[in-house]
Amino acid sequence: MTATAKSTATGLTVSSTQRAAVSLPDKRVGSHRRPDPNGFQQWLALTGRTLKTMVKTGELAVAIIAPLIFTVGFYLPLRFVMKLQGIDYAQFLMPIIVLQAMAFTAISASQLASTEALHGLTTRLKTMPVAGPVPLISRMTSGLVRSAIALTAALAYGYVIGFRFSAGIGQAALFCLMALTISLALSLGADAIGTMAKSPEATAQALTLPQLILGMLSCGFVPETGFPEWIRPFVRNQPISQFSFAMRDMAEGGLTAATLFPAVAWCIGLAAVFAPLAVWASMRRR
Repeated sequence: MTATAKSTATGLTVSSTQRAAVSLPDKRVGSHRRPDPNGFQQWLALTGRTLKTMVKTGELAVAIIAPLIFTVGFYLPLRFVMKLQGIDYAQFLMPIIVLQAMAFTAISASQLASTEALHGLTTRLKTMPVAGPVPLISRMTSGLVRSAIALTAALAYGYVIGFRFSAGIGQAALFCLMALTISLALSLGADAIGTMAKSPEATAQALTLPQLILGMLSCGFVPETGFPEWIRPFVRNQPISQFSFAMRDMAEGGLTAATLFPAVAWCIGLAAVFAPLAVWASMRRR
């Protein structure tokens, strides 16, 4: 008697489909379930990894210490000179201290992107089912966390030297929002440069130079009248000065369209240039 006949005789006929089902267990159930994270879970995992790295390498500690160095380094030597001119230097100085802290966050973003590309993380992500924009978004999120910490530290030091928000909670929130928006726009550009660069150290050094030049040749540390007349148009109209004007007015309650619109226009312009560049660089590396 054949095997088929035996199975038929016993009433246990097994079809070919049933045999396949028995021999090939479903990998989607039980302990054989394959992880299938969505975009949010991927973003959460990559962001958490980056933040843990920032803690281990001391980057978040630097975000707290750097504004203190800026505050002490500029406020103590210049406050008496500015006082003779009738300027409350704590109020005058704080926007540029915040902007310097945001610029350092952008430099950190360039180093992070360059390091990930150099060490092969970008290549490894290429072999995984990770959504294209997730790595870039996770780096920007980590940068915003660092920026928020640096901003909080800078404002705390500012309060120690006498800085105050005299225009209420609304304009104080606008001050913080503008600082974080500037940080995001700068970080996008820095991330694009870092992603395409081969050396994190060289990238950081290259980005530090324009930050220092624009910072020193701005109305953030001294009034426009402190510069020679031939360079005043550049000093007055460059982005750091426009950001300083707007944020200073937000803190003191004198915000007007004349100071707000140029700062917003610079933010939009920087984002319009840097965001597509960052996306292109990130996708190109993938």
